[in-house]
Amino acid sequence: MDERVATRQAGQTLPPEEIMAMSGLDFIRAIRDGAHPPPPMAILVGFAIVEADAGRVVFSGVPTERHLNPMGVVHGGYAATLLDSCMTCAIQSVLKPGFAATTLDIAVHFTRAATPQSGALRAEGKTIHVGRQFGTAEGRLTDPQGRIIAHATTSCLIFPVPAPPDRN
Repeated sequence: MDERVATRQAGQTLPPEEIMAMSGLDFIRAIRDGAHPPPPMAILVGFAIVEADAGRVVFSGVPTERHLNPMGVVHGGYAATLLDSCMTCAIQSVLKPGFAATTLDIAVHFTRAATPQSGALRAEGKTIHVGRQFGTAEGRLTDPQGRIIAHATTSCLIFPVPAPPDRN
């Protein structure tokens, strides 16, 4: 790990011009490797990128009592958030420098309940199609035994990221 990465792990972010020059995969890997901090949502919910390849990104999160709904199981929003993140990042992972993806829609199908005793959940997103302006992906959320907790599909808008304003 180079000195810049070690410094950024202390909470600094990559400069916008450096991010703009990175491919989507390089940016996702920079977050995974600590060269760029995770988004606040990942910190709030408690999940992280654990694998990143072109067209495939995996997140892991351990649900706790903080994630329970009134019925005593993990809230569906927890599963939906992990799935949304892994699928959108899978699309981002194949984009050229200067482009980003954002969710247009998501369809989630829940198949079994998760609890804090479930252990680390794995959310794997894979691209289905990525074009110039639109991408689709699918995701699966599984427990440590490989059982599907939920599965989903998404469509994302792909757009050029505006250059940061000149700071001078």
